[in-house]
Amino acid sequence: MSPNYMRIVGSGLLFLFTFISGFWLSRSGKPFNVIILTIHKLISLAAAVLLGIVIYRINQVAPLRTIELAAGVVTGLFFLDAVVSGGLLSIGNPVPAAISTMHRITPFLTVLSAAVTLYLLLSRQ
Repeated sequence: MSPNYMRIVGSGLLFLFTFISGFWLSRSGKPFNVIILTIHKLISLAAAVLLGIVIYRINQVAPLRTIELAAGVVTGLFFLDAVVSGGLLSIGNPVPAAISTMHRITPFLTVLSAAVTLYLLLSRQ
């Protein structure tokens, strides 16, 4: 297996673990458990960084197709939205219902978009 293949699979697993740790965090109740919150944040950061590295390295070998680049950008935007809305929720202050709803939806969209992006990148291998 190529190193890029392993990175792609690792990135996918990290996005999945981010999703699972988010459920674990939401089930722990408020105020959020600091250890679970930290684990969730670190896993999500690692997932985003690894996906960025994968996209960058694959682009160095051969330029990304438009669909791959668009999928990567969409994944990044969903991820950014999930991080911002999650950060606002973790502060502990009351937030508008729209922020809470957004953070319930964007993780699903982020994982779905990451799966599509990773599938497109794997299809190049």
